[in-house]
Amino acid sequence: MDRFLIRGGRALSGDVKVSGAKNAALPILAAALMVPGKVRFENLPHLNDVTTMLQLLGRMGVEVLLDDTGSVELDASSLNSVIAPYDLVRTMRASIVVLGPLLARAHQAEVSLPGGCAIGARPVNLHVKALERLGVEFEVADGYIKGRAPGGLVGGKVLFEKITVTGTENVLMAAVLAKGESVIENAAREPEVTNLADCLVALGAKIDGIGTDTLRIEGVDALRSGRHRIIPDRIEAGTFLVAAAATAGSCTLIEVEPKHMDATLLKLEEAGARIERSGTTVSLDMRGKRAKAVDITTLEYPGFATDMQAQFVALNSVAEGSGRVTETIFENRMMHIAEMQRMGAEIDLYGSTASTVGVNHLKGAPVMSTDLRASASLVIAGLVAEGQTIVDRVYHIDRGYERIEEKLRRLGADIERVRL
Repeated sequence: MDRFLIRGGRALSGDVKVSGAKNAALPILAAALMVPGKVRFENLPHLNDVTTMLQLLGRMGVEVLLDDTGSVELDASSLNSVIAPYDLVRTMRASIVVLGPLLARAHQAEVSLPGGCAIGARPVNLHVKALERLGVEFEVADGYIKGRAPGGLVGGKVLFEKITVTGTENVLMAAVLAKGESVIENAAREPEVTNLADCLVALGAKIDGIGTDTLRIEGVDALRSGRHRIIPDRIEAGTFLVAAAATAGSCTLIEVEPKHMDATLLKLEEAGARIERSGTTVSLDMRGKRAKAVDITTLEYPGFATDMQAQFVALNSVAEGSGRVTETIFENRMMHIAEMQRMGAEIDLYGSTASTVGVNHLKGAPVMSTDLRASASLVIAGLVAEGQTIVDRVYHIDRGYERIEEKLRRLGADIERVRL
């Protein structure tokens, strides 16, 4: 099992090329199941979750051809299975996004109940209820969600009682090949959902309202071959900016989409960072000054992203003053707090709110990752800590960050991967 060995205390400085977005790549890869031909996706991040999704598609008969330019060509002409088995799905909750495409293409699907990060309930009942509105019949048996639509999918109106990103993605993909018009209300507006919708349009789908909370889809008979570019990862980008801010350093992001990061950038400016946006770059400079603590409440996009919450708790732990971070999306996403306390952070947890009083220095200690973004926050804590920090179970971070230790070393961090 790999771990990171970090010797903290260095101000980060330099530039980082941002990878493609994991949370956009996974549903876009799943969309290939709907196309009886070749599709090409560019700017694909090299991540464990992406590898798992490609393996899952391969099990279903999809031909996968990766190249060294960060692109993948998929051909689902010979789709021969509608089963997403437990041995793959158990490691990644996002595997549920194959449900909608399989039902659209084959009118049946069997998807194992998903696994992944233990950050709280992310129930699939919202997906099931919504897809039933498109004519799907479901049963849950033997740990699998089994859906059938013998006569094909039919257009319908879906109103999500709670905003759900993967639920929106599943219904959107299913509706693209349904007969007639479908309307999705209270749809998620995250850039990753918009990127999926743009991809589907490039493949022949008819979708109105992209980027809004109401999507109208006119079903088509079939999708066609095509190509699409995956957007930059706004969470990876934000993580590097927070790391630079926590170390009183500077950082320039290359190949990023600034407009997707407004909530994060505004909070960094509030923390004292000088932020400059220019085309596809974002620069942060703390000018050697200690960050100021900020108050944050996570919300659905365009609010502050839950996936940036843990990183800002790490920033607040060494910032000047006191700050409050409240998590409203997932009820069990504060497991990094106890590990930071082991490093000397003064954090009180009241329900889903972490109240911090910034300390001058954290102290290196052995800590253990519990989920993907918690891993990133512990790495940030290690970068600002005095002495040596060992971050264990970094397989979590490998699910969502491409070569993070190499990119941090480029910024001047003293970090190495140790294999036991």
